[in-house]
Amino acid sequence: MDRLRGKRALITGGTTGIGFATAQEFLNEGARVIITGANPKNLEAARQSLGPGVVAILADASSVDAQHAVAETAKKEFGGLDVLFCNAGIVEMRPLEAWDEVAFDRSFNTNFKGTFFLIQKLLPLFANPASIVLNGSVNAHIGAPNSSVYSATKAATISLARTLSGELIGRGIRLNTISPGPIDTPLYGKLGISQEGASQLRERIPERRFGDAKEIARAVVFFASDECGFSVGSELLITGGMGNI
Repeated sequence: MDRLRGKRALITGGTTGIGFATAQEFLNEGARVIITGANPKNLEAARQSLGPGVVAILADASSVDAQHAVAETAKKEFGGLDVLFCNAGIVEMRPLEAWDEVAFDRSFNTNFKGTFFLIQKLLPLFANPASIVLNGSVNAHIGAPNSSVYSATKAATISLARTLSGELIGRGIRLNTISPGPIDTPLYGKLGISQEGASQLRERIPERRFGDAKEIARAVVFFASDECGFSVGSELLITGGMGNI
């Protein structure tokens, strides 16, 4: 229970789902934690639930200026960082003909651009060694209908982990990616997936169930910990077999 003892961690999108579960696991493993979120109500609820030691930052993951503000707060609160989990993101599923430039930019700005510039702004704060974990998706691998833009943002994220691994390893910074399959989080409710749609999706998963956010969070803990010091530029698919079998 002490794999992250004394480590300073920042989790973007830490108010619900995978991000919140990861914050809980990080705290259980001894880390000090900062979370970000774009919804003030959810952010305050998460802060209260996680405990008074957690720092909560209201931030729009799609805004470059907001990433700079997050970095400044992290510097003020912790002085530096040992772990970053880039989890904040949105999912919009549309057929090709339904996309417009505004929606396209919203997805790329939130899922990729914000991540890129947050890492850039945090670069001076990272300890040596440090770990960055990016949240990818099985959608980058399976070619699901209506997921063209979302899948592209996640493919870009996975590529970023590999390229920055080569660029930053000399500074002692490791980058790795976790790519979940369908996970039982509030996100599926926001997407308006019906019970029938959820059942059909479940049938495509060899384990015949959605994953639990804690199952993803434990994988993030492993990548963040010193146990994983020889893993660089890796991607871990956590999908119940979806995309693998």
